[in-house]
Amino acid sequence: MAKENDWWTSPTESESGKLIMVTGRRDVDKFMKNPRFNIRVEVSWKYDGDSSGMPDFNTSSLMEKAQEAIEKEFEKDPVAVLTGIYTGDNERNWVFYTLSTHIFGRKINNALAPFELLPITIYCENDPDWNEYKEMKELSEIEAGD
Repeated sequence: MAKENDWWTSPTESESGKLIMVTGRRDVDKFMKNPRFNIRVEVSWKYDGDSSGMPDFNTSSLMEKAQEAIEKEFEKDPVAVLTGIYTGDNERNWVFYTLSTHIFGRKINNALAPFELLPITIYCENDPDWNEYKEMKELSEIEAGD
């Protein structure tokens, strides 16, 4: 059984051949089995990366602070679960599954309120079978001990 907040990170490539670091979460079964968590939300942050497409230290640090604030907000009220993080090719994407875009929007606004306006976009799509998560896991998961 996966322990809570059990993650893996592995390198993959973008369609253009750039390095993408994929971080995926293992302990999502209770959310995946709940038919209400059927909306995938992707929060994207485009940045000017280095020659390999990775963020500089200041950008990366700000992204980590924003992510910590978002995770803290959803720990208090778990209406969404962060399942994957893609970083590279001048963009970071956080992938969540949620039961309500309305509540998700309110929560993310609360979480990011202390920050200056961040260069993020948000995309939502129905994904009741968790196809994005399953594909990410199949293509990138590194088992413990690999």
